[in-house]
Amino acid sequence: MNRRAFLAASAATATMAVAKTASADGLPLGPLPEMRYPDMRIESADKRFFGTKFPAFAGTAGVERVATGFRWAEGPAFSRLGNFLVFSDIPNNRMMRLLWEDNHLSVFREPSNNSNGNTIDPQGRLVTCEHRARRVSRTELDGTITVIADKYNGKRLNSPNDVVVASNGSIWFTDPTYGIGGNYEGLKQAQEQDKHYVFRVDGKTGEIKPVADDFTQPNGICFSPDEKKLYIIDTGLTDGGPSHIRVFDCDIDAGKLTNGKVFADGFAPGITDGMRCDIDGNVWCSMGWADPKEDGVRCYSPSGDLLGKIHLPETCANLCFGGPLRNRLFVCGSTSVYALYVGTQGALKP
Repeated sequence: MNRRAFLAASAATATMAVAKTASADGLPLGPLPEMRYPDMRIESADKRFFGTKFPAFAGTAGVERVATGFRWAEGPAFSRLGNFLVFSDIPNNRMMRLLWEDNHLSVFREPSNNSNGNTIDPQGRLVTCEHRARRVSRTELDGTITVIADKYNGKRLNSPNDVVVASNGSIWFTDPTYGIGGNYEGLKQAQEQDKHYVFRVDGKTGEIKPVADDFTQPNGICFSPDEKKLYIIDTGLTDGGPSHIRVFDCDIDAGKLTNGKVFADGFAPGITDGMRCDIDGNVWCSMGWADPKEDGVRCYSPSGDLLGKIHLPETCANLCFGGPLRNRLFVCGSTSVYALYVGTQGALKP
């Protein structure tokens, strides 16, 4: 099943999906309707103590809708230097900026080469995956753009999707084919790479090499706080493959992944798309494309146990932690961005 067929298959839940979309379309900015502490949208797997052991629980905090008006919001990253959230609106070929101080929304870059995943490197520079240009780029602090990678073995990349930067400056990214399969999230173009790789670019030499080559469609990617683990999502369900998160032992200096295994599954018939870690090593991932009741965020412990869910009114693509204390979770949910203060902090990588 290719991506187009997968999207068509989602019509099996059309009645529920239409109802949910209509509900989302009518939502105002600010707290979601019927919000009451504790927010019923924050569901802990451990029901004791009112679910307060779930890291998403922060007491008098609830889910808010902070921005809307997008076609497919993706790739959120929080700039601590600029004190703003940046994210992609892929089909509209633009990147957006949401200021922390007053929630002012504006266009950050247009056109954006149908940008997808974004992250901030240790120097505070924005690193972006671009579908249309089939490359990974970096926005320098003076605003100029540097191409990090656009070819491997003399052939163009597929369509870089998500990216992280390690503390040693190495850049790790996924390269599925979603951005070259049609003209909606990129441009329909021929695939040149023989596989769907996960790549590493050396931060000093610029050398690019594959670190994994057995994914159906590698997607979201993130490090554990100590950078000894690398988590990678496979959204291969769209192409007849799996829907799960894998974890690897990672040597960021040698550029090697070993001992890969499935970390979390049970997402089918939906998929998880993007993820981030908090300071305790818990993995927070998006959820959507199937039962509307499962739309939102899931949180897993470092051992892979489900800690809880955050329910949202739209299919979710990606998320990140932000704010001066890194204790606000921003979630890109289809046409909107949602936010929630949580009882933990995001890891600094990314």
